[in-house]
Amino acid sequence: MSAEPSPGFPDSGAITPEAPSPDATALPPEITARWQARFRAPRVSLPDWALDAPQRNLYSSDVSGVVEQYAWDRSTDTHRQVTDRPNGTLIGTLSPDGETIWWFADTDGDEFGVWMTQPFSGGPDTVAVPEVGPAYPAGLEIGRSVVALGRSTDDGSELWLAPSGRTPRVVYRHADPASVDALSHDDDLLVISHSEHGDPRYPALRVLRTADDSVVAEKWDGEGRGLHALEFAPLPGDRRLLVGHERRGREELLVWDIGTDTETEIVLDLPGDVTAGWYPDGSALLVGHDHAARSELYRYDLASGALEKLDTPRGVVRGATARPDGTVELAWSNAERPPVIRRADGPVVLAAPGAEPPAAYPVEDRWVPGPGGDVHALLVRPEGPGPHATAFLVHGGPEAADDDSYRARRAAYVDAGYAVVHVNYRGSTGYGSTWRDALTGRPGLTELEDIGAVYDALVAEGVVDPARALISGGSWGGFLTLLALGTQAERWAAGIAEVPVADYLAAYEDEMEGLRAYDRALFGGSPEEVHDVYVRSSPITYVDAVAAPVLVVAGANDPRCPIRQIDNYLGELERRGKPHEVYRFDAGHGSLVIEETIRQVESALSFALRRVPPG
Repeated sequence: MSAEPSPGFPDSGAITPEAPSPDATALPPEITARWQARFRAPRVSLPDWALDAPQRNLYSSDVSGVVEQYAWDRSTDTHRQVTDRPNGTLIGTLSPDGETIWWFADTDGDEFGVWMTQPFSGGPDTVAVPEVGPAYPAGLEIGRSVVALGRSTDDGSELWLAPSGRTPRVVYRHADPASVDALSHDDDLLVISHSEHGDPRYPALRVLRTADDSVVAEKWDGEGRGLHALEFAPLPGDRRLLVGHERRGREELLVWDIGTDTETEIVLDLPGDVTAGWYPDGSALLVGHDHAARSELYRYDLASGALEKLDTPRGVVRGATARPDGTVELAWSNAERPPVIRRADGPVVLAAPGAEPPAAYPVEDRWVPGPGGDVHALLVRPEGPGPHATAFLVHGGPEAADDDSYRARRAAYVDAGYAVVHVNYRGSTGYGSTWRDALTGRPGLTELEDIGAVYDALVAEGVVDPARALISGGSWGGFLTLLALGTQAERWAAGIAEVPVADYLAAYEDEMEGLRAYDRALFGGSPEEVHDVYVRSSPITYVDAVAAPVLVVAGANDPRCPIRQIDNYLGELERRGKPHEVYRFDAGHGSLVIEETIRQVESALSFALRRVPPG
């Protein structure tokens, strides 16, 4: 629920008899071929590199049609597929010496499993730490002489330390969420984040000595202010820890010297949220700045305080890293141009084989007055005069944002003749802590006020045809879609809800424990404590008012938006004779199989064209 529906590449998603089939409203073959080509074009992620062997790299790619892990030896420019599983492998990393690849093995997308290892040059997969049983992952730090890993189950969190040649041990256990965050270069200090104060949205930090598990230092900024350990300085004996904080209402940076227990806030004259990583020599920070749907990169010199903007094109940086030679590599795209792995100064670093996917469409910015302040929206219009049939594509999270990046799903709707609107409602990131946290105590209904404000403004502008507006989203966006159909029935001609929360009380019972803790913080308590708050925000409460037809897409193994609560909602629609269609697939909270994604998008477009024709 607190993640996008597609856990791999953007817009990555088995058909059952309930899946609707295309009809005479299907798109012309050339348009279908164009939107499908955007999904089928192989992509690669920003390579992760071994700290002590930077020529050894690991990246994700869907070149096989499924997202898997790939090893890349830059010294010989050889590439090797590491994993090969029916539903893909999303998470992987490298040991500092580059000798070992770690990857997480779940079952068909259920996110519950164990860490596996494989030699970089190839060989058998083995369970990394057999003493640690299957669980949801809660952080992994691989040192030179010790490994720290976290696990989460319905019983809470356990953080383990596995020193080389010694028996692994539990160093932390608690009923509330916790995770492994950072390990010092010499492996002597481990930083964990915890929520013992009761709110996992705003974690505190604790530093442990790995030799004896003793507490070295603590840091918490109090209620409503989270701390995030980013990474230790990459030098022997260096105790400087880079930390993200939000003391002034947005994500900023500080350097905490644990050796002297002193901190230095890094105050940057930038309007949005910032994060950062170290340059390999420890002298500077590579700063990422996110604001209003776009991102920038800077180099911050720690000695002089000089901030130098790196010359990257306007768009979105999905990740960046500073290499030992000082060059910066990044994953970049914008709404028109597909993703590329390039250096900040221009050259392409890593490209997937095959033809580049078709270009997409630029986005327009809109700022609309809303009940909580100005709401930022992105708009794409098809050819021809308005008002247009319009698809409001609502992001998940809720702590995420829509942006000026390449989105194959967005472009598919425009190809089909729809205008597309994205709304960065209250709850979205990139607009400050107050905006992000404004839905606390009233989730769902708060976001829909902002979506409604944008809807009304674009209707008044003549962009949106109010008789031909549909709403669609995945995960939290699917939750908002179903809630909108019940609470704003007059606005919407149809809805497409992918892996949604549909019955919040049942979802709370069945979801992973980490999300239950998140819900308690968001709603102000458990369903037993604030029952009426959950009922007020639950789509199933408003099922009587649903008038528009709805397509529901559901994953059989979804641990975030479990299948039972979706079936409860569908059952209520069925009993009331409400028009609805269902698409079920055999994976978790989304799919890493590209052809499965295409089937889902094809099903959604067919539903939209039949229910809300753009012509």
